[in-house]
Amino acid sequence: MSPAYRDVSDEHIVIVAYIVITAYIERMPSTIAAQIGGKSTGARLARVEASPQFSGGRFRNNVPTQSSVSLTALPRIAVAAFTGTSARRPHQAIPLVSPAFQEAGSLHLTWLGHSTALIEIDGRRVLLDPVWSERCSPTQLVGPRRLHEPPLPLHELPPIDAVVISHDHYDHLDMTTVQHLAAHHRATFVVPLGVGAHLERWGVPLTRIAELDWNESHLVGDLELIATPARHFSGRGLSRDETLWASWVIKGPARRVFYSGDTGYFPGFAAIGAEHGPFDATLVQVGAYGSDWPDIHMVPEDGIATHLDVRGGLLIPVHWATFDLATHRWAEPAERTWAEAKARGVQLAIPRPGERVDVDAPPEIDPWWQQVA
Repeated sequence: MSPAYRDVSDEHIVIVAYIVITAYIERMPSTIAAQIGGKSTGARLARVEASPQFSGGRFRNNVPTQSSVSLTALPRIAVAAFTGTSARRPHQAIPLVSPAFQEAGSLHLTWLGHSTALIEIDGRRVLLDPVWSERCSPTQLVGPRRLHEPPLPLHELPPIDAVVISHDHYDHLDMTTVQHLAAHHRATFVVPLGVGAHLERWGVPLTRIAELDWNESHLVGDLELIATPARHFSGRGLSRDETLWASWVIKGPARRVFYSGDTGYFPGFAAIGAEHGPFDATLVQVGAYGSDWPDIHMVPEDGIATHLDVRGGLLIPVHWATFDLATHRWAEPAERTWAEAKARGVQLAIPRPGERVDVDAPPEIDPWWQQVA
């Protein structure tokens, strides 16, 4: 691993500092302004405003949700962010696997780090929340830096049929990665309402953007992509909740996968399972949680409950290991997920980044994270 990926001393930016930085860069020109993205106008804005999820000038969750940290908690969070950093990153290089993709088989999942994953399902390839940049930030000068390199270079991806985005936060929607994918793949970008404004500003043709409200779907060949509810928020600058967030159902002729996106736990997952399940596999957010934001990121035990609610088969935990976005120990999401899965009889795989998992013959758990934590 290169020194650049070992040096993470400047990545622990607390929420208040991030807001200040964002407020500053929003006034800066050129590429930094482009990173923040676009605004919905015209027909897109009309669709946004007509959404049942949109009221009072913003998108809203369908259950009461606190998405902002209280001012009284900020000093404590600031202290925590700059202390105990050693436990929040691995002490050895994270083991990576260079995936060897064959023809898109029946159902294979390849977790590439954080929430980026490649789903090979019924002969199609779907790429989730692709982020290849070194930092998940509107500028590569500051912001959370990768704890491991991508398992494969972006240009080595096999042909992609669809790119699915859960929401517009920087650790899920990366301008540089999107522009590369638009230039080198024929993929359709399937995104929640309003997110298409960012893609359009970055040069993605409108004909390749499908924007969905909750419970709407889009076909890519014989593959159905369905936007389903999640409990989160959105925004790439000071403005909030102008674009929608979603979980996703990826439904092929024979196989089904559920992706939670970023979310707090809520009763809607049982409804998703009842309507669209059972699922052969799920990819569920289990990391970057904290007691000060329990409504918008799940703890690992909630991730297991979500998997059971949607009637999942094999669970692969995501949203951990790659970026330091909370104060919990680096390996804690994997440890807690494994313990809860054993307690509740859930079939689990915790692959190394880049490890291609055959859903019909998943590997036994190898606690590789313990060796590097």
